[in-house]
Amino acid sequence: MEVAALLVLTLSLGALVMLVALAVGRRKEEIREETEQTAEFAAEDIAVKGLASKKPKQEKQRSRKEKAPQHTLSHPLLAASLKAHSGNVTCLDFSSNGKYLASCANDRTVRIWSTKDFLDREHKCLRANVELDDATLVRFSPDSRAFITWLANGDTIRILKMIKKDDGSFNFKAASEDFPQKHKASVLNIGIAETGKFIMSASIDTSIYIWDLKGEVLASINTNQITNSYAAISPCGRFVASCGFTPDVKVWEVCFGKGGEFKEVARAFDLKGHSAGVHAFAFSNDSHRMVTVSKDGTWKLWNTDVEYKKQQDPYLLKTVPCASSEGSRVALSPDGRVVAISNGCDVAMYNAASGQQEEEVHGIHSEEITDLKFDINGRYLVCCGDKAIRVFHNAPGYRAAIGDMQGMLKKAQNEAMKERLQQQIREAQRTLDAVLAAPVD
Repeated sequence: MEVAALLVLTLSLGALVMLVALAVGRRKEEIREETEQTAEFAAEDIAVKGLASKKPKQEKQRSRKEKAPQHTLSHPLLAASLKAHSGNVTCLDFSSNGKYLASCANDRTVRIWSTKDFLDREHKCLRANVELDDATLVRFSPDSRAFITWLANGDTIRILKMIKKDDGSFNFKAASEDFPQKHKASVLNIGIAETGKFIMSASIDTSIYIWDLKGEVLASINTNQITNSYAAISPCGRFVASCGFTPDVKVWEVCFGKGGEFKEVARAFDLKGHSAGVHAFAFSNDSHRMVTVSKDGTWKLWNTDVEYKKQQDPYLLKTVPCASSEGSRVALSPDGRVVAISNGCDVAMYNAASGQQEEEVHGIHSEEITDLKFDINGRYLVCCGDKAIRVFHNAPGYRAAIGDMQGMLKKAQNEAMKERLQQQIREAQRTLDAVLAAPVD
């Protein structure tokens, strides 16, 4: 019995030892597998982190290689390229005293340039920051001491005052409140009347608002043109005009009483003659001429110095074929002698009286031209489209002035008049010769 019991105990202990040995062996195998798996995961993690750390460098190198070269332009009439904005310039405006050019871009700044520096090698400018927003439009006040902007994100007008410091530089101070939001569609233009009596804003959905300078709405206009493509205030400060999908340009008079109180917005006249929608229009400095450019492939010059209150219609003076496209802009020199039209990245300049194209500049900007303007003296044509502002000599304007004076010289009846005209012709010719002989920027 004792031998049997001992045998059973021995077998039991042996079995237990074997089970423990099996369990230990299995656990060692599991630990080995776990160790290998952990090492494998660690290796993968290191590899991923290594790739991640290398990727930004590769992307930086790639982006550096793919950075587009700065657009350059060489042309005999190019007077200057103004380069300070870090974003695309969207709008330009000259002050009424002729001293400044304002520009805004999608870099949260408005730049103020001195027009007397246009022919210098360096072009300094003052920077006005647009807090927490971008300005897409800019317009000087009549006294040249303030300007208004349209805020891209705020969808409203902001007034900034230019405060001159003792050293001659400026501070820019925003008004305490922006105008209230009214437009329901993208705004395409704003303006301040030269009389200082009202501000205009126009959107692409046929809406135009007339504001007082404190941001109160005086009137609203529905242009009934399906969509607006352009709108502006006349240089005389009396009229607001718009064009769009329809082939007409509509003009209203903003009327005030003798005491300066607002009365009404009354329909003045229409420019009728195009066979398709009108892209844009422009006024001469005295508001007696208007030029329009249309989808029908023509520009038209109009005499708008009429007695519209007696139902007199504007006179069509000239129709000229031209290249234009959606977004084309047109400028009329202050004296009404030169018409400039943009088409994509190109600009053509015409003699307004003859309709003859005198200059064409291709590839002015790397992107479509967004604004086009003559300075108030008619010496320069400026345009924008990318980060640079191009300034061109108005050679067609000098030629037109010389031609007009030569015509007057033939009709002059006294020697004093003849001598005066001959002197003016010589001076204009010297200026033109100097412009054409100037080195290209």
